[in-house]
Amino acid sequence: MFLVGLTGGIATGKSNVASVIRSMGIEVIDSDLIAREVVEPGKKAWKKIRKEFGDAVFHSDGSLNRPALGQIVFSKPEKRKLLNSITHPEIYKSIFFRCVKYFFMGHHFVVVDVPLLYESGKMVRYIEKIIVVACEPHIQLERLMARDNLSENDAVARINAQMPLKDKIKLADFIITSNGSKDETKVQVESVVKQLRELK
Repeated sequence: MFLVGLTGGIATGKSNVASVIRSMGIEVIDSDLIAREVVEPGKKAWKKIRKEFGDAVFHSDGSLNRPALGQIVFSKPEKRKLLNSITHPEIYKSIFFRCVKYFFMGHHFVVVDVPLLYESGKMVRYIEKIIVVACEPHIQLERLMARDNLSENDAVARINAQMPLKDKIKLADFIITSNGSKDETKVQVESVVKQLRELK
């Protein structure tokens, strides 16, 4: 079994690509979903975040206040680094156990959906092939502002907090552009999956 990394910029259409891959019978490990699971109340990462960031980034029911935490970490690189040092080890552990499960189930390959695949550095060494989902910068900005209800400045700050998309594209084995319709994107995804299935 080999691992395929699925990455791209924030709001470039990666979730749509992941759902098309799933519909083709391929297992997709969603690191964003895992990232939410590891900060559930009472979990190890949750306790560390509470200790380092305080009550201001939590709701009264104990759940993480993501917008409040997001404002801090997207404007202060040292705080973002601190948060990553808390959550990433727990995320990697969970991804590892899922990979082991799929290996024993006999899968040819598994897709690991990691938005910050290059930025985190650790996962990339285990990945055999990388798919980057990209779109035009103005489309990315519009999508992000609409999706997360952000001002243009906040959206730009979140985009700039990531590695430039053009640099990710240079390192990709496969590039899927999501500028057009979902059907146009689907055709590209199907072509990539066909090529991956042919790999030994």
